Amino acid sequence: MPGVLLGTTPGEYERLGLGTTIEQFEDGIRTDPSLRGHYEWWYFDAHLDNGAKLVVVFYTKSFATPNTGLQPLISIDLDLPDGRSLHKFGVYDPTDFSALTEGCDVRIAGHRFTGDLHEYTITADVDGIAVDVSLTGRTEPWRPGTGHIHFGDRSRFFAWLPSVPHGAVTATYRVDDDEPVSTTGSGYHDHNWGNVSPLSVINNWYWGRGRVGPYTFITSYIVSEKEYGYEPVTLFMLARDGKVVADDARLVEFARSGLATDEDTGKPVADRLSYAYRSGDKQFALTYRREETILRSHFIDALTGVRKLAARLLRFDGSYLRFTGTVSLDAGSGDAAEHLEGPALWELMYFGRHGHETRG
Repeated sequence: MPGVLLGTTPGEYERLGLGTTIEQFEDGIRTDPSLRGHYEWWYFDAHLDNGAKLVVVFYTKSFATPNTGLQPLISIDLDLPDGRSLHKFGVYDPTDFSALTEGCDVRIAGHRFTGDLHEYTITADVDGIAVDVSLTGRTEPWRPGTGHIHFGDRSRFFAWLPSVPHGAVTATYRVDDDEPVSTTGSGYHDHNWGNVSPLSVINNWYWGRGRVGPYTFITSYIVSEKEYGYEPVTLFMLARDGKVVADDARLVEFARSGLATDEDTGKPVADRLSYAYRSGDKQFALTYRREETILRSHFIDALTGVRKLAARLLRFDGSYLRFTGTVSLDAGSGDAAEHLEGPALWELMYFGRHGHETRG
């Protein structure tokens, strides 16, 4: 049995109550947050037309330490046009959390993340940063297969649903007592959940999304932990004019180059990532080129008390890095070839110890 496997069989679809068309309940709460080991989050990011970048995430608990009951969290990352990078993290009482199973309606202490797979509203105010966002989908919802990646005997899983691969954004943000800033831009929303800590099954992953010309793309390269042979899973989606045109990851070749150790986190970081898709005459080559690391985060910094002490004793060194740069897409060949370039935002989530991962 493979160490890691993306669920794509008819039996997997039937067991999960899924079809080929994505339904609203898939963006509703999918786990019981009171259960140890179960975690869930709803993610949004945007490139804003004034040069700012915004990321907002609602969590049922920290995915780094999910062996707790419900412990709701909200994070806001705001990179301002003047060069300031603000990173805020709010922790709330379990009684302040509610979420619906029928669709996306997540509420934490008066903050809301709601939507219907097309129109979304996000409002949050965390430690001096207030945001009010509207997101309207321009690319159809998508998931890779069932969206469930299984580890070992398949009882352990991590699930992923890009509800809005690309959308139009209207956003207002305010920092402390500054005047509110209203602008537009492009955005993305996905939903993640699982029943096993990513730290125990995933060594690291690269994830990115963006848009160039009429194309929207989402990519991920996930490397499992040693127990699962460091076996990788590649995820890839390319849409043109809002409709998916390529998403069979079995036809994708992943490569990275320009590896160097990041001094702050100690993790190996690639300057270049490439995903090459080939299916007969259908050919796409997507390449990320890193220009700047805009966020470095140590997971241990989110812990307190005994948990933080235990993590230090175990030499836990999980890190998260976010990058900006350019992405290029070469589509087709010969007289029909297209070459497009644009800005991109992507991340490296590193749960395992660097140097242990041997594949990819």
